[in-house]
Amino acid sequence: EVQLQASGGGLVPAGGSLRLSCAASGFSFDDYTIGWFRQAPGKEREGVSCISKSDGRTNYVGSVKERFTISTDKDKNTVYLQMNSLKPEDTAVYYCAADRFLTAATWIVATGANYEFDYWGQGTQVTVSS
Repeated sequence: EVQLQASGGGLVPAGGSLRLSCAASGFSFDDYTIGWFRQAPGKEREGVSCISKSDGRTNYVGSVKERFTISTDKDKNTVYLQMNSLKPEDTAVYYCAADRFLTAATWIVATGANYEFDYWGQGTQVTVSS
C-alpha cells in the first residue's frame, strides 16, 4: 500500500522556521518526482517545490525561493521542506505528492493546473502569525 505521511506543521510567528517531513512507503523515490504543494482557504492549489527523480534537480515557486529548501533522505524514503523566514502568506495546508511523469521543470505549472498526481497524502497545517 502506498502512503505519504506529512508532518511538521504548526503555528509560528512571521520570520520563524518550520521543517516539514513526508515519509513515503510502498514505492521507491528513484522512480518518482517528489514535491510539495499547498492550498490556503479560498485560494487555488499552488506548487511549492519538488525534486526530480532522474537527476535530483529542484524547483521552487518564485514566492518561496531563497527561503525554502527541499531535500530527501532516500534511506528513509523521506522528503523534507525546510521553511525559513516564514510569512503570513505562507499559511496553508501543505501536501506532499509523488509523480512518475512530472519533472522538476513541470511540477509547479502542473500543480496550478490541478494535475492529478500519482500519489499524495494528507496535509499538514502551517499557520504563520503576523
